[in-house]
Amino acid sequence: MDGALVGGEYAAHLTDSDLKLLAAAAAAPAPGGSVPAAAVLPADADGGWLRRAPGAIPGLLSDPRVFEAVFGQPAGAGRALPGQAVPVSPFLTFAVAVHRSAAELASMDHVAERTGPRQRVPLFDAPALREFLGSPARRLFLAELLASFTRVASGRYRVRGATGRTRTRRFSELDPVRLAGLLDGVPDAERPGVYRRLGDVSLFLAGVFPDYATLHGVGPVGVARLLRAAQVPAAQHDRLAGAPAIELLEQLGARWYRAASAAAPVRTARLDVVAEVADSFRQARRVLNHIADRYLFAADHPWFAPPTP
Repeated sequence: MDGALVGGEYAAHLTDSDLKLLAAAAAAPAPGGSVPAAAVLPADADGGWLRRAPGAIPGLLSDPRVFEAVFGQPAGAGRALPGQAVPVSPFLTFAVAVHRSAAELASMDHVAERTGPRQRVPLFDAPALREFLGSPARRLFLAELLASFTRVASGRYRVRGATGRTRTRRFSELDPVRLAGLLDGVPDAERPGVYRRLGDVSLFLAGVFPDYATLHGVGPVGVARLLRAAQVPAAQHDRLAGAPAIELLEQLGARWYRAASAAAPVRTARLDVVAEVADSFRQARRVLNHIADRYLFAADHPWFAPPTP
């Protein structure tokens, strides 16, 4: 996805209030008297020019003045307090957090790696995370992923069994075992969408709730169902069935993203990004770990509640 297309996708998600905030931030004095490139752009009061020139939006999302306006404190002042400054859409909040994390990782040589519930050790792979976030399309992908889970879909569907009788099943987007069951009940044309969402939930759980994923791992029967749904060769079942929960989610999520890309009838720029994330799933997961630790779980305004066991 080129810069103009990425900017257009941001514009499609942002509200008029979001654009007004971006325009106002672009017109505000820069911290320390510096003048970012965004400051030379037109900044009318309503931000309507950003819909006409969406290519400017990604640069504004990286602007320290936008970070301060959204999170309510100067960039670099410590742990962020989501939503404290002004009311903005969840998507804008997540997009700014993603871009701010890209700036933070540019000067870091290591990040914390989860080794168990509430346990972290430094891992010196910040360059790989910087490379992942170097793509504007992948930054957009992460912002869209986070925003998509502010409301979780659930419901019922009917599936026909081997005897010919139908029965009702439940699904939830935060329960990969039940979500995978949709593959038994949807037409072939809808399977790429289910594969894509299975990849999304794997990345979301491993990235935003790694402690929950570790503490509430899927049981043996559920793991077997997931391995079949991901079309994992039987020779690999024993190894993955005994793998830690985060590793299992990484393996399954990458396979589901690849399945979504392969099964789609038409190749698109968005599917190209899905395929890229499949090949860098661990880096995507660790970027989300960083974002979640710093920006998503302030004590007085957490963006997400843990899934129900």
